[in-house]
Amino acid sequence: KILHILPFHRRAVAKVIDHSARLAGEQEKLTARFQDLTKILVESGYWAKKEGSACVDSHHIRKALEEQANRTNHISEQYREMIHNGTIMVDTDGERVGQINGLAVMGTRDATFGIPTKITAQTFVGKSGIMNIERETSLSGQIHNKGLLILTGFLSGMFAKNKPIPLSASITFEQTYSLIDGDSASSTELYVLLSSLAGVPIKQGIAVTGSVNQWGEIQPIGGVNEKIEGFFAICKDRGLTGRQGVIIPQQNVCNLMLHDEVVDAVKAGQFHIWAVRHISEGIEILTGENAGAERTSGGHFPDGTIFVKVEARFQKMYESVKETKQ
Repeated sequence: KILHILPFHRRAVAKVIDHSARLAGEQEKLTARFQDLTKILVESGYWAKKEGSACVDSHHIRKALEEQANRTNHISEQYREMIHNGTIMVDTDGERVGQINGLAVMGTRDATFGIPTKITAQTFVGKSGIMNIERETSLSGQIHNKGLLILTGFLSGMFAKNKPIPLSASITFEQTYSLIDGDSASSTELYVLLSSLAGVPIKQGIAVTGSVNQWGEIQPIGGVNEKIEGFFAICKDRGLTGRQGVIIPQQNVCNLMLHDEVVDAVKAGQFHIWAVRHISEGIEILTGENAGAERTSGGHFPDGTIFVKVEARFQKMYESVKETKQ
């Protein structure tokens, strides 16, 4: 059967190319999922005919994409409704010590979407190291476990090269009751640990995604568009303040193919996207304080910085354990 579709304006063709790149997950590539593209072409042609237009324009493509999303977003709407009414607790304003917004991607057969997840950490004197509550309850996958062990490597290498850290810490994804896997939240978990150790509050209007290695370098992740749009939807629902945004790995900039609404908000300064390469860059954005990752010529972190506060906390822990032994 031959489909008779109206001709496409070049603005509509550009919009289809944008959508194709989004499906491919990269700005410089186009998808080979021709069936998915055909559905958009046919439906946009329908909306153009219904409007009495002589051709398919960009707003018809946008309309087709919106209608497609509306048919498959019932799960994401339920999550956002629970966040809106407070059943799932997520803060998008204010500051808290030892609390941060991570980002996860969930999906059904027809759609994928991002949701924010509150991650909290408590740090105290002890020898048990970092306790992953998800791992202790068998809700953590192997890759997620690996990410937590990397955090121990970073903290030991940065703050305990000459003596052991008498650290005990608990870290968890709040209000999650299914298996958690992947290392895309490992940088988020490191930020919240540093916040708890230094006693420095984190801005709750900023969500974070990104993997981290033992040197503190941020590594790329998947689902970056869905994660940004998921947090943006929550912030928009509560009211954009101009202080909200998402921290992503620098390597994921080439994967950004965001919805027009998010792009417009970023252009207007109502929402922000920060791309970082190192943990020190991200902690400065999250706290508004200098990280101080580079030691001075005397071998110390600069005064008043986050890293010197963390080091001072470790020193107090060490002295406390030493006094107990005596």
